[in-house]
Amino acid sequence: MKNVTDSFLSWGYWPSAGSFGFNTDILSTNLINLSVVLGVLIFFGKGVCASCLHVCKYNLLSLSDLLDNRKQRILNTIRNSEELRGGAIEQLEKVRARLRKVQLEADQFRVNGYSEIEKEKLNLINSSYKTLEQLENYKNETIQFEQQRVINQVRQRVFQQALQGALGTLNSCLNSELHLRTISANINMLGSIKEN
Repeated sequence: MKNVTDSFLSWGYWPSAGSFGFNTDILSTNLINLSVVLGVLIFFGKGVCASCLHVCKYNLLSLSDLLDNRKQRILNTIRNSEELRGGAIEQLEKVRARLRKVQLEADQFRVNGYSEIEKEKLNLINSSYKTLEQLENYKNETIQFEQQRVINQVRQRVFQQALQGALGTLNSCLNSELHLRTISANINMLGSIKEN
């Protein structure tokens, strides 16, 4: 403590103003230096501090406004995103519902198509059976017709041959008198048929 009071009392112990130097005695120089620096800062710094405080206050207010604006934009963005998300979900549900409807219709068309194909297949099979049956009947009728025709031709030939044979036999057996009697009998028979 004695050193502190000694430094205030002995002004003549300080170096002259023309020279500059460092005093390494911490207790004797720091208090004075600090008090001088604080005094100068307080005296000259009142305006600077006030303007600094004003600038800081303005900066804090603008920072607060900036943060509020940013917060509002973020909230608006979130709100818009939520609205868009809700719209997208709604559209997705509509698309899913439409997809389910289309799938059901496709399944129905597929089932109906298969049943229609089966009906057409059965109709084609039935039609083929009917056509085959008709062809079989036509074949059988044709065979019967051809058989009947052949039988008739054979009969006609047999009859012609028999007739020729009979005529040949008659011609060889008949003499002119028998021939005239046969002709007269036939003419009489024809005459009696005409009269009736």
